[in-house]
Amino acid sequence: MGAEVTGAHSSPRQKSWLVRHFSLLLRRDRQAQKAGQLFSGLLALNVVFLGGAFICSMIFNNVAVTLGDVWILLAALKALSLLWLLYYVAGTTCRPHAVLYRDPHAGPIWVRGSLLLFGSCTICLNVFRVGYDMSHIHCKSQLELIFPAIEMIFIGVQTWVLWKHCKDCVQVQTNFTRCGLMLTLATNLLMWVLAVTNDSMHREIEAELNALMEKFSGNDTNTCLCLNATVCEVFRKGYLMLYPFSTEYCLICCAVLFVMWKNVGRRLAPHASAHPSTPPFHLLGAIFGPLLGLLVLVAGICVFVLFQIEASGPTIARQYFTLYYAFYAAVLPAMSLACLAGTAIHGLEERELDTLKNPTRSLDVVLLMGAALGQIGIAYFSIVAIVATRPHELLNSLILAYSLLLILQHIAQNLFVIEGLHRRPVWEAAPEGLGEKQEAELHRRGSLLELGQGLRRASRAYIHSYSHLNWKRRALKEISVFLILCNVTLWMMPAFGIHPEFENGLEKDFYGYRTWFTIVNFGLPLGVFYRMHSVGGLVEVYLGA
Repeated sequence: MGAEVTGAHSSPRQKSWLVRHFSLLLRRDRQAQKAGQLFSGLLALNVVFLGGAFICSMIFNNVAVTLGDVWILLAALKALSLLWLLYYVAGTTCRPHAVLYRDPHAGPIWVRGSLLLFGSCTICLNVFRVGYDMSHIHCKSQLELIFPAIEMIFIGVQTWVLWKHCKDCVQVQTNFTRCGLMLTLATNLLMWVLAVTNDSMHREIEAELNALMEKFSGNDTNTCLCLNATVCEVFRKGYLMLYPFSTEYCLICCAVLFVMWKNVGRRLAPHASAHPSTPPFHLLGAIFGPLLGLLVLVAGICVFVLFQIEASGPTIARQYFTLYYAFYAAVLPAMSLACLAGTAIHGLEERELDTLKNPTRSLDVVLLMGAALGQIGIAYFSIVAIVATRPHELLNSLILAYSLLLILQHIAQNLFVIEGLHRRPVWEAAPEGLGEKQEAELHRRGSLLELGQGLRRASRAYIHSYSHLNWKRRALKEISVFLILCNVTLWMMPAFGIHPEFENGLEKDFYGYRTWFTIVNFGLPLGVFYRMHSVGGLVEVYLGA
């Protein structure tokens, strides 16, 4: 009897000892994880500061530190990152227990597709660069061909690794993995900084064009001229058109690498590692949004084609700038009103907020807010330049209205998308009875379709599903689809070569070529990245409504 009492009293003590022991182990694991994150973050910070010091020295004192010195530093960093990427692939492949979990939210298809697209464009950009240098090989060093070749190899391997392993939650050699990821992230960040600030290639192309004009005028010039004018024209056009894609690629790689870094050592619950049953994207429940969005898309393509045809000539007529800014001045207010209406509808919804910890969603919000700063910064610089010079001219008034509307639209869209991302999706909280009812409805609809008159009955089913949607869900779907198509249009125009901010000459004359080149190259890729990232967020909002 006494032994039983003793055992009964010792059981809680033994249980509390186990709880304390496991809590101590968990605390030590968290401390080790934070220490590893701190060390790898400091490593990346030091690499970025070192590279930034090189780039700043090249800008302000290009005699002591030249562009070649910066290329050598970046080539060394790319080589180290390349070796680590190959080691990472080999290590995770040889060890089955290295990656026990995969983050279902990381690396959605639109991110991986953008990674592949922009990576391919960046490799093509380097091919054009090599071709341009080869056509000037009689007055250039052959060593300059090595650096684009190294970059092509690095981009190809990195794109393949990130496509395949962007969802990994690595459980072995966590500190070394964090350091490797941060080194690669810092390398991509320095590549982006150099692409933003280095205008040597643009100046070289401009100097060659001026030299050709002087040669045709009968004046002699010492500028290095191309051996084959037709081939060089192709290389020049290809390089200038694809240049923004290299900065886009670096930004996307930084985002993907940061998510992988956050997922190192992360353990997911068994049900969380499986991909959530997200419904497929279809347009049931949306009619007016797709129609209005397609109207904007067609109008944007027309403006894009007209501007590109005019830009292929020596100068761009003033009316084409007016057409471009007038298109934006018509589209941006509609997008802002749609975003404000969607935000108001979110406030009326019964759906509760999703408060679960989600690193991917947190990064999405940070990227959305950070990428918006690019176009907002350009807009404020344009406002200052216009107000300080000639604000009453028609084109300048349109640019002023465009800049103000752009700021408002970014703020309104961020509010709408962030609010939608933090709402619990309807399909996630749907009761079982409703799901069974929908399955029965789909089965019945399929059997009816087999009887004939497929197109007619499908359209009737579409209208039926549309009329039975809750008005708030229907409005959110309409707004989301409209904004998706608008953002695709506003992504397409600057991504494929339309840069009126640099070509209209107003801000370039006000701030100077070098300053405005840096501002535009900093803000424009962020703006393109913002539109692309907004499309992904709006698709999530549409599916969750």
